[in-house]
Amino acid sequence: MAGHGEPRDPSSRRGRMHSFLLGGVVGASAVAAAIRRGRRRRARPVQAGLGAFESAPCYRELLERERRDGP
Repeated sequence: MAGHGEPRDPSSRRGRMHSFLLGGVVGASAVAAAIRRGRRRRARPVQAGLGAFESAPCYRELLERERRDGP
């Protein structure tokens, strides 16, 4: 039986179970992180084409400057 700090024997039943459980925890945390990232991305609407350009702050500043100073 392996003590703390000693490598586990991968051929033992306990070693295989430990590896399986550890892999399950790592996999579940990766899935949870992916779900959280996906939700954040969908929260912000995505504009395409000219709609995305026309809502950009630099474009709005340009329009304001042209209205104020002329073309």
